[in-house]
Amino acid sequence: MLSLAPRVLRSALATRATAAAPLRLARAAAGTKSGTWMEGKLGVGTDLVHAGISPEPVTGAILTPIVLSTTFVQDSVEEYMNKGFSYSRTNNPTVSTLEKKLALLEHGAGACAFGTGMAATTSAIFATMKTGDHCVITECSYGGTNRSCREFFTPLGMEFTFCDFRDVETVKKAMKPNTKLIFSEMPANPLLTLCDIEAISKLAQENGAYHVVDATFATPVICRPIEHGADMVIQSLTKYYEGHNMMTGGAVISRTPELAAKVKWIQNVHGNIMNPFAAFIILQTSKTMGLRVKQQSANAMAIATFLESHPKVTKVYYPGLASFPQKALADKYHRDGLHGGMLWFDIEGGSAASTKLMNEIQRPWSLCENLGATESIITACAVMTHANMLKEDRLKVGITDGFIRISVGIEEVEDLIRALSEALKRC
Repeated sequence: MLSLAPRVLRSALATRATAAAPLRLARAAAGTKSGTWMEGKLGVGTDLVHAGISPEPVTGAILTPIVLSTTFVQDSVEEYMNKGFSYSRTNNPTVSTLEKKLALLEHGAGACAFGTGMAATTSAIFATMKTGDHCVITECSYGGTNRSCREFFTPLGMEFTFCDFRDVETVKKAMKPNTKLIFSEMPANPLLTLCDIEAISKLAQENGAYHVVDATFATPVICRPIEHGADMVIQSLTKYYEGHNMMTGGAVISRTPELAAKVKWIQNVHGNIMNPFAAFIILQTSKTMGLRVKQQSANAMAIATFLESHPKVTKVYYPGLASFPQKALADKYHRDGLHGGMLWFDIEGGSAASTKLMNEIQRPWSLCENLGATESIITACAVMTHANMLKEDRLKVGITDGFIRISVGIEEVEDLIRALSEALKRC
């Protein structure tokens, strides 16, 4: 009986192999094989993990390698750049992979990754404007964007009109014959005001201008401005894409290859590149962005609801609340009922009470700059993110000395609410 075992096993294996042969032939004929992609559209969560990424061809490594080389050996003078790389200021394999991923996620024709969000912002302006040109820009924007327009670009002979983007007619009235760029934020930092991307993009097209949208607060999980007619999208990759307070980065994603090439040329001239290690980290952290944004949105909604019912809170702004002034616009542009992790609120006692709350808030809240991270952050915008705005401009749009902006993380929401509740008791 035992002597028959090897023969029985061999016979069974032969039978299995014979049965499997037609399946292998059918799969080969159909082009299906391990490592090939199935046909059809993939979900956002799948794209966040896999878009633009292929296993390393030599070893099969599932992660894109970090290529730290500054230069790349050419096979001959005649074959210069045949492999696509020459010098890392121009292109680097790791950074190029991230750029491919960004373009796919934002539904653009090309992307350019920078060392910071501000490098991305200034490059978008340089790529679309020159001396004598005019830009209509939101009066509520990141403080660094505001300062660069006033103190850096204006002395170069460029002109900027800051206005309220909540009303398309206001933007239209600000247009001039030499307007080459319309610059919006969606949602705006820090007031969370929204703009009608489609209407403003149409206005730009009718007047021969570009429309760039800083969509850092939204992320492609919530809104892709290019789908709504925008020419360029700016992302501070430091925020939700990276999401762990480790790396800085920025990106400009363009609707057309021609515009992407302009931005790339500006980057090459200025040298505002992203380092390969940062690109590698962001390639990994962006995989979980969808999961994080969903949790952050749920936490933010719970916190906003708590704050709205608190007797010491006089105002809460969050796009998910029914009381949000632009709720219809939020529901139009924000996908899947997600409204992000950012909100702001005012309390009784004005700036003095607000400052006291920020000074005394306990962990898990952290008093610091940045946003979009796993950690929940409370920010004094007047002295941190928007300190470089002119005070009169800051106050005009509603950023008071005690303005409280919060970036909700992924902690247990009950703990976040309890810490806020205790801080409010002391104010």
